[in-house]
Order: sequence, then C-alpha cells, then structure tokens
Amino acid sequence: MEDSSKRMPVQIGNSLTMSSREIAELTEKEHKNVKRDIEKMLSDLGGNALKFERIYRDSRNREQTEYHLDRDHTETLILGYSAELRLRVVRRLRELEGEAAKPRFDLNDPSSLRALLLDNVNKVIELQGEVEEMREGVEALDRIAESHGTFNRTVAAKNLGVSPNVLIRWMRTNGWTYRRPGTSDDLAYQSKIASGCLEHKITTGPRPDGTEWSSTQVRVTAKGLTILAKAFPKPMEPA
Repeated sequence: MEDSSKRMPVQIGNSLTMSSREIAELTEKEHKNVKRDIEKMLSDLGGNALKFERIYRDSRNREQTEYHLDRDHTETLILGYSAELRLRVVRRLRELEGEAAKPRFDLNDPSSLRALLLDNVNKVIELQGEVEEMREGVEALDRIAESHGTFNRTVAAKNLGVSPNVLIRWMRTNGWTYRRPGTSDDLAYQSKIASGCLEHKITTGPRPDGTEWSSTQVRVTAKGLTILAKAFPKPMEPA
C-alpha cells in the first residue's frame, strides 16, 4: 500500500519541503541512494544533515529516517540528475506549492464548514477545561491566602473544609504520612519534608520515673496546604 505521508506538502516555518522518499519515487531511485546523495550534498555545502532529518514509520511500523529538503536544496540535489528527472521534481514542487497555497477550509463546501466548526468547538472545549483548572487553582490559593507558619492536621483540615479524619486518611493513602509498627504517631515521608510541604514538631517532657517522653506531630506548611487545597477543591462530608 502506498504511504500517502510522503506526498503531503510539509512546511517548516515558511519553507515548503519535499521528502527524500518522494524524490526517490519521482526519480525512480532507491530511497537509500537518494539519502546518500543528500548526505553528500549537505556535506559538500557544509550543512548539518540532522537539521533535515525526520522520522517516519514504514509499512511494518518500524521507525525509519528520511530527509525533508526546502526548494533550494531540492533543486541543488537534482542538478546532478537527468533533465527528465529534474523536470518531474520541479513539476511536483509546483504542485506542492499550489496545495500549500489553498485555504485549509472551503466555506462553500458543507463538509469543510462542518470540519471548521468542529475544530473550533474542540478548541473551545479544551480552553474551558484549562480555565476550569485555573479557577480551581485560584480558589485553592484564595483559601490559604492569609495562612502563615505551619498547622496541625486538625487546623489544616478546617482550612480545607474537610474533617480531620478525612485529611489524615487521605495523607496516609497518598504518600504523605505513614506510621511505624508499634507506634502511635504518624510521620511525614522524607520527600514531603524535603519539598517543604510537611514538617515535624517534636515535643518532650519528663515521666514520673525520671525518664523522658517524646511525641512527634506532623505539621502542614503553607505550601503543603496549597497543594492539599487542590486535592480538596470543594468541602467534603466526613466519611
């Protein structure tokens, strides 16, 4: 089956290009030989072949390389070919220029008009999604705009509009906190401490027997509260 992609006019910036595969087809040469000619030409001109290289998939879905040449390089390449082959390529270049100059949508064609409308609708839907995402982020920031310092999880939950139990369970199941076996205190994952989302507050005091007890409390920073506010965009009822 013929690969139509090599016949599509391609523009890079303002420059129309022709692929090495199509040049090979027009000149009835093997693609590998056309690529070799292009590489030699670019080397002679002091150019970088990688600048013109593109990836395509062949009929077996394998990645292969081709070159896309602008008009100047295409005409320079075919100067070494016969007059008949040069004429074929020049005519095809004119066809490509004509295709590129055509309007993308014909407003007199119902199918083109439908395609244009569908394209615009899809863009509007995509834009609405971006606006909604931005709105949620702004609301999240507004909810903690006056926040300073760090907060225990009860106060953080109040700021978020959720119950402390909901927030504590969410943090345990989403990689924010964990509990070591045999202990009663939750601990913050080091990654959350390093990112500035959580901190530890350690409290100590004496026991009647003269030993000292210590307790570790997870504290949520303003940065952590900002991120959590996006995870809880609307107040949630206690589970």
